[in-house]
Amino acid sequence: MRIDGTGAVITGGASGLGAATARLLAGAGAQVTLLDRNAGAGAALAEELGGAFAEVDVTDAAGVAAALDAAFARDPGGAAPRICVNCAGIGPPAKVLDRSGAPLPLAEFARIVEINLIGTFNVLSQFAARAARLDPVGEERAVIVNTASVAAFDGQVGQPAYAASKAGIAGMTLPVAREFARHAIRVMTIAPGLFLTPLMSSLPQEAQDSLGAQVPFPNRLGDPAEYAALVRSIVENPMLNGETIRLDGAIRMAPR
Repeated sequence: MRIDGTGAVITGGASGLGAATARLLAGAGAQVTLLDRNAGAGAALAEELGGAFAEVDVTDAAGVAAALDAAFARDPGGAAPRICVNCAGIGPPAKVLDRSGAPLPLAEFARIVEINLIGTFNVLSQFAARAARLDPVGEERAVIVNTASVAAFDGQVGQPAYAASKAGIAGMTLPVAREFARHAIRVMTIAPGLFLTPLMSSLPQEAQDSLGAQVPFPNRLGDPAEYAALVRSIVENPMLNGETIRLDGAIRMAPR
């Protein structure tokens, strides 16, 4: 899939992995549309990149539909959205049982799954419904890249909801890619390890250094630009389809 002159929709695009991806794709000539709940940061970045911004919750079906309708209608030079990158997500830690032995409130577990897994599905399904109506460019119509986590495979204590939500994203990658094959739409997932996202940046430097030291090589936290570089490789390589790629410096997370 050619990036230059193509539209790209990025959820969680106001910061972290999403913002890095937006910068890289815009720099490569894409017309970016950022979806995020952070209106201030999202609008500012969209203006900087010459793109568009929509304040939207990825779990809101109507809100996502309106944002995607606007993105697909905004086609001044043939730059219809053919790239979708799902980075929106949350990951607050919470054990199944608290110190008193009380179970995690079901609503807290459901909220993480709803945003991370159901939100990803909401966006990819609605994006695909619109992209499937586009004329193919070469042999394909569109590419969807979702974001899981190494927690999908080796989640730690305190990550039952987060790990379950990310495992769900990894688990649906192949069946969705198989279904979308008839529409010439590829589906891939990236499972990042420890990256220097805004959440990580809020930790003391000592804590950041300690976490980075757990990565075998390179012995540091990942740079969001490295995530974005993998997105670009996926978009540009038509044989990458139906797979989850760990981007983690060979880390395997300890139990806690």
